[in-house]
Amino acid sequence: MTSDGRQIRRGVRVALAALLVAASQLVVAAETFNPSPNAIEIPAWFQETFLDFREDVREAAKQGKRLMIYFGQDGCPYCTRLMRDNFSQKDIVDKARGSFNAIAINIWGDRETRWTDGKTQTEKALAARLGIQYTPTLLFLDEKGAVALRINGYYPPHQLRAALDYVAGKQEGKTPFAAYLRSNAQQAASGRLHEQAFFLRPPLELDRSRRPAPRPLVVLFEQKECAACDELHRQGFEDPAVRKLIGRFDVARLELFGADRAVTPAGKPVTEEQWGRELKVAYTPTFVFFDGNGREVFRVEAYVRPFHLASAFDYVASGAYRSEPSFQRYLQARAEKIRAAGGRVDPW
Repeated sequence: MTSDGRQIRRGVRVALAALLVAASQLVVAAETFNPSPNAIEIPAWFQETFLDFREDVREAAKQGKRLMIYFGQDGCPYCTRLMRDNFSQKDIVDKARGSFNAIAINIWGDRETRWTDGKTQTEKALAARLGIQYTPTLLFLDEKGAVALRINGYYPPHQLRAALDYVAGKQEGKTPFAAYLRSNAQQAASGRLHEQAFFLRPPLELDRSRRPAPRPLVVLFEQKECAACDELHRQGFEDPAVRKLIGRFDVARLELFGADRAVTPAGKPVTEEQWGRELKVAYTPTFVFFDGNGREVFRVEAYVRPFHLASAFDYVASGAYRSEPSFQRYLQARAEKIRAAGGRVDPW
């Protein structure tokens, strides 16, 4: 073979190798682009992006929209409810599609993301960094990538509608979300606050700053016109597991927009409404958990069924929050332990 022939053959081999490398890079890029598999079907109008949220925010702003990021996981009954009961309703879908670009994140996923500060991490690392404790969690970003609203957990349709209107209308700098919900997400309710024998009696002197308390404290915020509060007393507090665990806490109930006075765990005199505003409580019922020293360690601020409510109480009462920062991992381990002992787990 002539030297010219050998050079031609080498050139062909180099070209083929370059094509193979390019093809493999395209495959990797395609695999990175595809969303993580979801047993819970994500609506087709959610967008598939490269998860560079700086670019996603810019793209939404160009379209006159904001960004809505859904954090979910497979096997999540509340995520199923969000998709089935909320995103199946035309008016909710129209509100969401008209004002937001929606992106789905799997809190256990391995796709690479780039957050608004430019930091790169996997989906699960991002979820941990953002402190995602509940699924679904909805994060709404404004035109500059700042969080306009965060919903930690499941909101029923009438409250999600209000949340979408609140962010789409750019109300975050004008009206507290709690006040907006109160005015725009009414639902038929009993119109009264329910009493429980385990509630601390007023005046609520909850100061733990000078002397640690022997038991953790849970502060429950409710409203009179609150269907979910009615359900809590009718079902949640009647659940045997919840009642057993709640006996390990001091329990203080406050009215979210009430005028009664209390002393916080930090020793600060406040009204009920003032403290709710300082804690950024919007949803009722909300549970805020404090340790014996008066430090907030956990909260439940969305709709939950008895199993998850009992798990929240157990998470704090057992001290598991100290060694397991992920409530979702704790939930999985607790459910497995109950099943292994022959018990039944009813997540909904």
